[in-house]
Amino acid sequence: MSAFEKLNAINVNGHTEKKNGLTYLSWAWAWGELLKQYPDSTYTIYENKDGWCYHTDGRTAWVKTGVTVEGKEYIEMLPVMDFKNRSIPLEQITSFDVNKAIQRSLTKAVARHGLGLYIYAGEDLPEGEEPEQKPVQPAQTAPANRVVVTVKDAADAAAEARIKCLKLLKETAAFAFGPEKADEAVDYYLGKWAQTRETMTGDVYKKVKEEMTAIIAQNAKKEGAA
Repeated sequence: MSAFEKLNAINVNGHTEKKNGLTYLSWAWAWGELLKQYPDSTYTIYENKDGWCYHTDGRTAWVKTGVTVEGKEYIEMLPVMDFKNRSIPLEQITSFDVNKAIQRSLTKAVARHGLGLYIYAGEDLPEGEEPEQKPVQPAQTAPANRVVVTVKDAADAAAEARIKCLKLLKETAAFAFGPEKADEAVDYYLGKWAQTRETMTGDVYKKVKEEMTAIIAQNAKKEGAA
C-alpha cells in the first residue's frame, strides 16, 4: 500500500469543524497524525526574496508551503483571507492572519498526500467506507415554518459541541506543549478566563485556541532559527 492509499483511508471526520458552510480539518491533528504514520515527514514554509513568510503582488498576499512524505513533496499556495474567505487587502494583513493562512495551507498540503483529501472533494467519508445506516424515524407533525427543539435537545447539542471543542483544544495543546502536558495546559488556559471544562463558552474556546496557536507559531520560529 502506498503512502497516499494509507493516508487516504483514514477517517478524519472526528477532527473537523464547520465554519461558514465549509469543513476544516484540525491542522494540529493532521500534522500529528501524519507524523505517527510517517515520522520522517517534514514541512517547509517558503519565504519571499525579503525573508518574509508570505508573498504579495502589492494588493493582497498569499503563503506557500510544502509537505514532504517519504521524499515526495507537495506544495500548496493559499491566499491570506478573512473569516469570510475573502482576500485581505495588503495594508490590513496582520501576522495572525498570515499564521492562520500558513496553518490552513499546511493542512491542504498534507491532504495532497491523502490525509483528509476527501474533505476538499466535497465528500463525507474516505474511499471504501460506507456511511452508518440509521433507522428511519416516523415523521413528526409541526406547524409550518416552525422548528421544534426541546430543552434536552439543546442541552445535548451544547454538551456535544463543548466535548468537540475540548478535544480540539487538547490536540492543539499537545502540539504546543507535548502530549503529556496537554490536559494540564487546557485547564490552565481555561482558568485564565475563569472557566472550566464544564463551563467553557464558545468565546473562551476561541481565545484559548488563539493563545495556544500563537505559542506553536513561536516554537516553530525558534526551531527555524536554531
